[in-house]
Amino acid sequence: MTAASTEARSVVVERDVPFPPEKIWRALTQPHLIEEWLMKNDFAPVVDHGFSLRNDWGAVACRVLAVEPHTTLSYTWDALGLESVVTWTLTPTSTGTLLRMEQKGFRPDQRQAFGGAQAGWPKFFDNLEQVLARTE
Repeated sequence: MTAASTEARSVVVERDVPFPPEKIWRALTQPHLIEEWLMKNDFAPVVDHGFSLRNDWGAVACRVLAVEPHTTLSYTWDALGLESVVTWTLTPTSTGTLLRMEQKGFRPDQRQAFGGAQAGWPKFFDNLEQVLARTE
């Protein structure tokens, strides 16, 4: 077996968004806002807090790994045999924020989950931008 065949893969989405990090941070960490762009949840921005994201197809079990307000948020994302880590990075720019999301930990045999994440995260980003545009 070569190293490449056992290597975990990542899905990365990066977007320049015309909003300050503080506003994006609220949408990433306040449960009622998370529900609007992602899923129903019982999130709290506290390291080691266990929470779930719930949707029609089931639930994602999560645990907060890192919280650096307005900069970095990281949590585990375990669903349907996938054990991964989602990390959000917010970098201020002259026009707003460079928002980066990386979901890391897809095994080579998890093509369906990897494809689903590749298709799903850009849609979640679209939803997130809509929430940001209409919230104060």
